[in-house]
Amino acid sequence: MVISVFSAKPYDRSFFEEANKNFGFTLNFLETHLTAVTVSLAQGSEAVCLFVNDRCDAEILRRLHDLGIKFIALRCAGYNNVDTKTAAEFGINVVRVPAYSPNAVAEHAVALMLTLNRKIHKAYNRVREENFSLSGLLGFDMHGKTVGIIGTGKIGQTVAKILSGFGCKLLGYDVFQSKEALDFGLEYVTLPELYKHSDIITLHCPLLPETRHLINNQALKGMKNGVMLINTSRGGLIDTKSAIAALKTGKLGYLGLDVYEEEEALFFEDASDRILQDDLFARLLTFNNVLITGHQAFFTDTALKNIAETTLQNIQDIAACTHCPNTVC
Repeated sequence: MVISVFSAKPYDRSFFEEANKNFGFTLNFLETHLTAVTVSLAQGSEAVCLFVNDRCDAEILRRLHDLGIKFIALRCAGYNNVDTKTAAEFGINVVRVPAYSPNAVAEHAVALMLTLNRKIHKAYNRVREENFSLSGLLGFDMHGKTVGIIGTGKIGQTVAKILSGFGCKLLGYDVFQSKEALDFGLEYVTLPELYKHSDIITLHCPLLPETRHLINNQALKGMKNGVMLINTSRGGLIDTKSAIAALKTGKLGYLGLDVYEEEEALFFEDASDRILQDDLFARLLTFNNVLITGHQAFFTDTALKNIAETTLQNIQDIAACTHCPNTVC
């Protein structure tokens, strides 16, 4: 089987080629995103492998179907970039990687918390300039602080496990309660209660129509003054304009982002030689209490190995009409 791998970086090629030694597929690596302009590059393939910023709307799915594509393999957990209803109508199977490394994302979320709290990024730059002043670097003890975890799937559970070791009080919100999270001392509450009582709020839920801009003006008004907000899930969970307004008033005391709602035009590329065109993103960069990383929470060797192996196994399973636990449609 020929698989066209869109948005392929050198590290994707390395891990997929190693994993493919056990499968024997023909992998066609393409650096470009899947778009209406590039969809024809999938010609001659039976499957396409996509990442978070590849577009797969109804029109692109129609063209993939016309090209004979039978399978879409997402090498990520989220599938909000695929019109799954249209895919099902065309008989195109969609699979994903729901749990490549919960530890990787959870650890990065906690790293953002610690860096923002203790101003590690500022201290690093100061020391390199031989400035050893502690002014402006005051942090707080994580021990005893209340952390609200929105979304207690595998990543949220891992965050709860880590923070329980810090001695944090854990509040959680999810449509499904997790026994594992409860075992770590997490208490499930309503969203308004979580907003009201949390010193730190961290997002680990999927991006769905009902969760888009979950963090908006109304949600922010219900939070503590100076709250820390962390997002390593999907950028669209936060209304950026509302977050900027809350940063300006001090309602948001800290903001840590590994994702951004308009990241498709920014992340995973070197844009250092171009003028930044996104005014909202540029505004975020002006705040000294905002820390942004470029969608790297997943980026560990363990995660990339698991992503490659699971993606190829998904394709093999679904092509053989055997049970695939990671089927979306």
